[in-house]
Amino acid sequence: MSRLLRGTLILSAATFFSKFIGLIFVIPFTNLVGEQGMALYGYAYIPYTILLSISTMGVPLAVSKFVSKYNALGDYATGRRLLKSGLLIMTLTGFLAFVLLYMLAPVLAHNIIGKYGEKGNTVSDITLVIRMVSTALIIVPSMSLIRGYFQGFQSMGPTAVSQVVEQIVRIVFILVGSYIIMNIMHGSTTTAVAIATFAATLGAVAGFIVLLWYWAKRKPHLQKMYDQSNTEADISLKDIYKETIKYAIPFVAVGLAIPLYQMVDQFTIVNTLKTVSYSQTEAESIYAIITQIAHKLVMIPVSLATALALTLIPVITKSFTQGNKDVLHNQITQTFQMVLFLTAPAAVGLCVLAYPAYGALFGMPSMDTGGFYLQWYAPTALWFAMFTVTAAILQGLNQQRFAFISLSAGFLAKLLLNKPLLFLFGGTGSVIATDIGYTISILFNLYIIKKYSGFSFKWVYRRSLLITVFCSIMALAVIGVMVLLGDSETRWQAIIKLSAGIVMGGAVYGFLSYQSGLLKIILGDRIPFLSKKK
Repeated sequence: MSRLLRGTLILSAATFFSKFIGLIFVIPFTNLVGEQGMALYGYAYIPYTILLSISTMGVPLAVSKFVSKYNALGDYATGRRLLKSGLLIMTLTGFLAFVLLYMLAPVLAHNIIGKYGEKGNTVSDITLVIRMVSTALIIVPSMSLIRGYFQGFQSMGPTAVSQVVEQIVRIVFILVGSYIIMNIMHGSTTTAVAIATFAATLGAVAGFIVLLWYWAKRKPHLQKMYDQSNTEADISLKDIYKETIKYAIPFVAVGLAIPLYQMVDQFTIVNTLKTVSYSQTEAESIYAIITQIAHKLVMIPVSLATALALTLIPVITKSFTQGNKDVLHNQITQTFQMVLFLTAPAAVGLCVLAYPAYGALFGMPSMDTGGFYLQWYAPTALWFAMFTVTAAILQGLNQQRFAFISLSAGFLAKLLLNKPLLFLFGGTGSVIATDIGYTISILFNLYIIKKYSGFSFKWVYRRSLLITVFCSIMALAVIGVMVLLGDSETRWQAIIKLSAGIVMGGAVYGFLSYQSGLLKIILGDRIPFLSKKK
C-alpha cells in the first residue's frame, strides 16, 4: 500500500470517528441537560460554525493541495512561505471572528428569542453561551493551516491524531463537566451548557498541542527538505493566496450548507411559533429537536454513506481529466448507487422507528413530540447525502463554481419559505422548507453533472426503483414487528421495540439485497466474501 493511500485511509478513518463521536454524544448530553439545554447549545454552535467555516475557508484541503503541488516541483520554499504568512493571516482572521461573535452575542440573542419574559432560555443565557464558544475561533484557524501544511507532504498522521484528540477532549469535557454541574453541584442548565460550549476551546488547545508536538518531532526533516529546495517559484504572496482561495471555494460551499439552513431555523422557529400559540418552552423544544437532536441522529448514516461514496471522487477527477467517459460514467453511477443503497434504508428505518428510537435514547416524557419531528426529519438524510455527493462530483468534474450557485438557490428558497411554512404547519414547516431548498440544489447539481459529463441516469433510476421496493418491504416488516410488540410505556419497552425493529429491518433489507445481487453490485469490491467467485 502506497504511503499516500495509507495516509488517506488513516485520515478518512480519523475524520469519520471524530464526526461519529461528535454526533453520538448528543444522546447522553440531552439526557443531562434536556431539550431546553440542547436548544441553548444550538444557539451558540450554529453562528460559531458559520464564522468558523468563513474564517478557515476550507484551509486544510486547500493548503494541502497548494503545498503538494509545489513540493512535487521540488519547491519546498513556496509552501513554507504560505505557512509563515498564513499563520499570521489565520491568527488575525480567527481573532477578528472571535471579536465579532463576542460583540454580536447580545444582538443575536435578542433576534433568536425576542424580548419576551416567558419561561425558557433568556437573552443573557444565550449571550453567555455564544461568548463562551467564541474563544475557540482564536485557535482553530491557525490549527487548520498547520494541518493542511502537513497533509501537503502526504503526512496525514498529524491531522488524524489531532482531530481525534481534539474531539475526545471536547466530548469528555462536555459530558463530565455537565454531569458534575447538574448532578453533583446541582447547578443550572445554563452553567452546564456554558461549560459544554467552552469545551470547543479546550479541544482546540489539545489538538493544537498535538500538532506542535508533531512539528517539533519532524522539524529537522522538514528543514532538511527546505534547505534542499532546488527552486523557488516566482510567485507573490498575493498570487499565493489567490491560488489557495480558488482551491478552497468548493470546500467552503459544501461546509456552509447545513449551518446556513440551521441559521435560518435559529432566527425563525422560536419567534414564529411563539406568535401562533406556542409557549417559549414548547418552541425551544421543537427547535432543539429539529436542529440538534434529530439532526445529529440523521447525520450518522449520512456521514457513513458519504464517507464511502466520496472515496470515488479522486478517481472521478482522474477519469474526467483523461477524457475516459465510459469509466467516468461507471464511477458516477457507482457513487450514486452507494449513497442511495446506504442512506435510503437508514432514513426509512429511522422514520418508521422514530417514536421508539426517541423514547429509548432520550426518555419517554418527550417521546411523542420528539418522535413526531424525528419522523418528519428522518427522510431529510437522503437530501443531505445527495447534496454532499453531487457537489463533490461537480468538484471532480472541475465545475465546482456551480456548487455555490446551487447552494445559493436552495438557501434562498429556505429563507423565503421557512417562516410562511412555520405559520402553516408549525415546526414541520421548517423541515419542509429544508427539503424544498435541498431539492432545488440537488436538481441543479444533477443537471450540471449531466451537461458537463454526458452522464445518463438510466441505471441510477433503475437502482433507485429497486432500492425503493426493498425499503418499502423492509418498512412493512418493521411496522409488523412494532404492532406485535404493542405500545411502549417504559423506556425498556422502547429499547426492546427499537432493537427488534433494527434487527428485522436490517435482516430483510440485507436478505433482499443479497438475493437480488444488488449487494454485490454496489459493495462487492469492498467486501471480500462478496467479491469472491462462486
